[in-house]
Amino acid sequence: MQHIIDRFISYVTIDTESDPNSNTTPSTAKQWDLANKLVEELKSMGMQDVTIDENAYIMATLPSNVDHEVPTIGFVAHFDTTPDFTGANVNPQIIKNYDGKDIVLNAKQNIILSPSYFEDLLLYKGQTLITTDGTTLLGADDKAGITEIMSAMEYLIQHPEIKHGKIRVGFTPDEEIGRGAHKFDVEKFGCEYAYTMDGSQIGELEYENFNAAGAKITFKGKSVHPGYAKGKMINSMLLANEFISALPANEVPEKTSGYEGFFHVHHLDGSLEETVLQLIIRDHDKAIFEARKKLIHTIAAKINQQYATQFGEDICIAEVNDQYYNMREKVEPVFHIVDIAEEAMKELGITPLIKPIRGGTDGSQLSYKGLPCPNIFAGGHNFHGKYEYVPVESMVKATEVIVKIAELTAKK
Repeated sequence: MQHIIDRFISYVTIDTESDPNSNTTPSTAKQWDLANKLVEELKSMGMQDVTIDENAYIMATLPSNVDHEVPTIGFVAHFDTTPDFTGANVNPQIIKNYDGKDIVLNAKQNIILSPSYFEDLLLYKGQTLITTDGTTLLGADDKAGITEIMSAMEYLIQHPEIKHGKIRVGFTPDEEIGRGAHKFDVEKFGCEYAYTMDGSQIGELEYENFNAAGAKITFKGKSVHPGYAKGKMINSMLLANEFISALPANEVPEKTSGYEGFFHVHHLDGSLEETVLQLIIRDHDKAIFEARKKLIHTIAAKINQQYATQFGEDICIAEVNDQYYNMREKVEPVFHIVDIAEEAMKELGITPLIKPIRGGTDGSQLSYKGLPCPNIFAGGHNFHGKYEYVPVESMVKATEVIVKIAELTAKK
């Protein structure tokens, strides 16, 4: 277990925050720091065909050790962390034998990780938790997944008595900004199917995810001296407020669950003359997803009509771009790959939690690129913020699931 702790901490203490405003791949140069480290580790542990391309996509092979024909399978994780919260200077705290009480993340700032708010903590009483120090995220999303894949491959290399087919591993940049699979070479990866290790709670097994789009709404304004502004000034920030108010008030992340979709305003940057609003659109149902995107344009058109005479041109410019789609359509025809993962968990004494992802993974895009790719738990909780934590025992179990899937696939 200590080996997994040490490996995980060595990854999360490297800042790999991605940047949605960058046009490069990876979107930030610092992602190379961890990417290059992973390449060297893969080589040193004995993986074959270790490659990293000009966009920092990493691939490696564990050759088959059986004589019969076995499907080539893959395991995928991403090494970037979200730009929603800082990932610089991560200082992990290790809580051994968690007692089920409040955890003081940062006494100076009075930041408390409490089971009274985050009830899932009580699932891990008596276990070892890794938390933040309250000033950064942790990066278990998805450095826990990378830790588990690396540890599983190392274990299989060290235990050749465990029979398996050819296994490919892939590590990607920029998943957190929706680009993780954009330049992933599925043909080069050469797998019949794969699994992303990018879920949360122990037992999670997911083959459904949101359809996703991002929207950027730009509002124009007119600056006039406020003392003489009547009938002349147009405040772009108030237009943005008008737009937000026109969205369904209860269809937001904090008021939805399960299969319910939402609109999520995540950035607002404005002045009197120009304001830019950014939001994401999510829904499992394709028809409702399309209706949500249409609503964005409908609200924009209404505002443009309202100010057509006064402004003389479009005052609200809406750009909506699809990000990824529900992988269910691509996984259901090969559902045995979900069955194998479920069987692996059950053999290890883990209760499978099969449910839809309220988000997306590289697997959703990879599935549409021809690589069916369900998602398996990596163990972390409260991703994208200072309350993020991961039970070490969950990472150990996820590592065992990878090994067991490899073993079961060789028996099929």
